[in-house]
This record gives sequence, structure tokens and C-alpha cells, in this order.
Amino acid sequence: MKTRLAEPAKKQAREMHRWWKKHRQKAPMLFAMELDAVRHRIEEKPNLGVIYAVRRGGIVVRRILMEKTRTHVFYEVMESEQVIMIVALWGATRETGPDLDDE
Repeated sequence: MKTRLAEPAKKQAREMHRWWKKHRQKAPMLFAMELDAVRHRIEEKPNLGVIYAVRRGGIVVRRILMEKTRTHVFYEVMESEQVIMIVALWGATRETGPDLDDE
């Protein structure tokens, strides 16, 4: 299986990467590197993340933490399409989670 980023997740990834490069002088590429590593991990073991929510239609959203950058990756395993869709990237320290309602 391969991972893809939904449009909201792409935007979040770009914003987080830019922020990381600007504010983390000692490790400007850490966010990108950790996201790449977690993508490979969930491609190898799609059910690795914990179940976070079940969306309409029974779609399971899983969550896995990127420990160094303290970012949660929310994703859906789309078995029939052989795709893992990353639907959101969200700071673990935020008080609320992302809006995962169907678009």
C-alpha cells in the first residue's frame, strides 16, 4: 500500500514544514524526515495506529504520533484502493482534534 495526503493534510504539511524550517534552526528538516518515516511505517503496517474515530459509512480513522515533532498523523486505510489516505496532521499539544467530518 502507498500513502497519499488529502488536500487538507497537504496544506497542513506545507505549513508545518515551513514553520519547522523557520523556527527550528538546529533541525530544520526534522518534520519532513519524520513524516516520511511514519509514512513508510504505516505502509508496512497499515493498522499500526490506534483507532481515533469512525466516520460516516464506517470509515475508520487511525492516529499515530510523530514523537520528535509531537504531531499526530490521522489516516484511513482504503483496502479496496490499496491506499492509505492521510487526512490530517495535527499538533499533539492542541486541546482539540481536527475536524474529520465528511466533506
